[in-house]
Amino acid sequence: MPDLLADYPLTAGAYHELLDAQGQVRPHWRRLFERLQRSSPAQLAQRQALLARQIQENGVTYNVYAEPDGADRPWELDLLPNLIPAEEWQQIAAGVAQRAGLLNAVLADIYGPQQLLADGLLPAELVFGHNNYLWPCLGVQPPGGTYLHLYAVDLARAPDGRWWVTADRTQAPSGAGYALENRQIVSRAFPDLYRDLRVQYLAGFFRTLQDTLARQAPAEGETPLVVLLTSGRFNESYFEHLYLARQLGYPLVEGSDLTVREAKVYLKTLAGLRRVHAVLRRLDDDFCDPLELRTDSALGVPGLLEAVRQGHVLVANALGSGVLESPGLPGFLPAIAEKLLGEELLLPSIASWWCGEPPVLDKALDKLDELLVRASFPSQSFAPVFGRDLDETQRAELAERLKARPYAYVAQALAQLSQAPVWQPEEGTLAPRAIGMRVFAVASADGYRVMPGGLTRVAVDADAEVVSMQRGGASKDTWVLGERSTGGEPWQWLRPLGVADLVRSDPYLPSRVVENLYWFGRYSERCEDGARLLRIMLARYVDDDDDPQALQTALGLAESLGVLPDADSGELHQRLLEAVLGAEWPDSLRANLQRLQWVAGSVRGKLSPANWQALLELQREAQNLDAEQADFGELLDFLNRVLMSLAALSGFALDDMTRDDGWRFLMIGRCIERLQFLCDSLANFLRSSAAHDQSSLEWLLELGNSSITYRTRYLASAQLIPVLDLLLQDEQNPHSVLFQVRVLLRSLERLGERYELPAERRLEQLEGQLARLSLSSLENPLFGSASVTDALEGMASLLENISLSSADISDRMALRFFVHVDPSQRTQSS
Repeated sequence: MPDLLADYPLTAGAYHELLDAQGQVRPHWRRLFERLQRSSPAQLAQRQALLARQIQENGVTYNVYAEPDGADRPWELDLLPNLIPAEEWQQIAAGVAQRAGLLNAVLADIYGPQQLLADGLLPAELVFGHNNYLWPCLGVQPPGGTYLHLYAVDLARAPDGRWWVTADRTQAPSGAGYALENRQIVSRAFPDLYRDLRVQYLAGFFRTLQDTLARQAPAEGETPLVVLLTSGRFNESYFEHLYLARQLGYPLVEGSDLTVREAKVYLKTLAGLRRVHAVLRRLDDDFCDPLELRTDSALGVPGLLEAVRQGHVLVANALGSGVLESPGLPGFLPAIAEKLLGEELLLPSIASWWCGEPPVLDKALDKLDELLVRASFPSQSFAPVFGRDLDETQRAELAERLKARPYAYVAQALAQLSQAPVWQPEEGTLAPRAIGMRVFAVASADGYRVMPGGLTRVAVDADAEVVSMQRGGASKDTWVLGERSTGGEPWQWLRPLGVADLVRSDPYLPSRVVENLYWFGRYSERCEDGARLLRIMLARYVDDDDDPQALQTALGLAESLGVLPDADSGELHQRLLEAVLGAEWPDSLRANLQRLQWVAGSVRGKLSPANWQALLELQREAQNLDAEQADFGELLDFLNRVLMSLAALSGFALDDMTRDDGWRFLMIGRCIERLQFLCDSLANFLRSSAAHDQSSLEWLLELGNSSITYRTRYLASAQLIPVLDLLLQDEQNPHSVLFQVRVLLRSLERLGERYELPAERRLEQLEGQLARLSLSSLENPLFGSASVTDALEGMASLLENISLSSADISDRMALRFFVHVDPSQRTQSS
């Protein structure tokens, strides 16, 4: 094994986590370093590949807004953990717990008696000028007096080894879920080392969070229902929202899933409204209630603040807690700690000065080239500026800006981040990178409990001085060494469950999730049907000389179904390209795949990681195909892969999903979409002149995915009567109309038993007509061609009626299950 430290530079003026000032490996790193030294480059590369594979299989993502392809970006995790000895961690944990308690007391004061403002310990401009100080929350008392249920603090280590606070995260702190996922992945890469070093467990932190929310929720004798409120799939840390909801056992909801009735919060479920007692929010303060806070918010819950005000629901963290994230606040905390706690801060903040005080402004202006200037309030469109990076003219302009509105700016000393080793698989060596550490605390019955670990964030470049996940940074697991606290791994919720607690279906399944599962079923079937029809057209277009009649019939059908742009849109070649990849054609296959991906993102928690990754890959492939350059061979190959992927998706739904209400609506969606496509396709075909054309009947079988069945049964070319029997009346063929009608009726019957729905008499009558339909009129020589045409028209009309009936069922289901209105309003609207 080559020397891992051969090219490891010791950056002057920076603390190195791995090495001491003499370049020797620090004692608590020795065992890990010795393990690395004994490992070959191939072994380490294999471990790194294990990490990457686990991230992909688990679907761990972090969306980067600044990158065009930043959506669903895989989470970056370094192979090497960051190690903290137990003695050092005790000091960190004590400082974090003290700071969390202090900030909770500050919130209680500024939304209560405001004595800190009266005593001059906090400037009124810094508090009231902050857009996250919510005046409607003034005087609101949270249960138990807890404002900060979750707290996170960003730490940086100074060159002398001391830890400094660089930022407080009090609004909706992110990262705890990523820290847990990092732990589960990295501990598998070094299982024996993880055990031998006695790395402290993380699970107790999350159990404390569960206990706190359950204990403080105003349940009024009911079993408390806690939900996790997300802003949706476009949030950068949406994966973490999903992950935490699963780990904590909370329904993941969006604002539209909740409603407020008589100042109480309810979850909209299929079975009706369920009382919500606590909301763990991952939504910014002012977006939470469009009624009293930010009126343009489409993410919040109207009336939520009134429910909080009346004590009917717990919101964690308390609304308005984001005011403490102002970078101007830390400079005032030492005096506040002396006042409220009678103690000095155990974890000092990095030196910062709020420029709203004249002496401070003068000092900042004198040292502008040594400072970082930041906005005091998030409402300002002002990016942080390093004074040293400015020329004299720019520095003068900045100084004038500070003088004009001094209260709007904060000057901070530059943080010298410590350096930690990262594994470079290409070079087979270690390299130092700047790191920062985010540590988490949770309120408990006896103060704040600190997670024994955290999220170590790593700068992307060797010379980077700022650590930011939004700038493409990576992460590390954080191992606190020493004696383990009680609490087992892996994650487990220790609430005892007995026979009376058994549940056979999800009682808190949001209506929105079910609606999206329904449309997930419809769009997956729509993409499959469209891809099959497009493959038929493209294949016959390539072989136009051999099968012109079949091509024209398929084109006519595709136009009537809206799959293909009409003849006025241009040449056939261009129309076919548009039908597959068109950005302008609203019903192109690419557009429908995007819709499928959209609804899949809304039900990601119901999909396996493998299926989610398959959908992402399908979407990327569709986006990467260039409509200007793709030839029909590439398109046919793409269509084949689409059909294979969608078949796998169908298999997942049939074999892997629990047969709960969500699954039932997904399958009803698939059934209605397939039924409408079959009925509309067959009705159009029967009315065309190709009803007796053998080549057209061949592709009709292909469209109905029944070619192999037909050939196996008949060992003959396609003929009208057996083709219609197979696609219309064969009750064993899942691609026949009768089969799908009966599946739909059975599904609706089961749904009706559970939710007291009336029977579908109209569809039952149509099913009877279809089952009794005789095809003998198509072969009786006593009847002329006119009678055959009449018989085909009658079949087409029957199919149209079935299609219309299924569409009507879809509309009534949406009104019944997806729109929560009073029964009287429902009757009027229908």
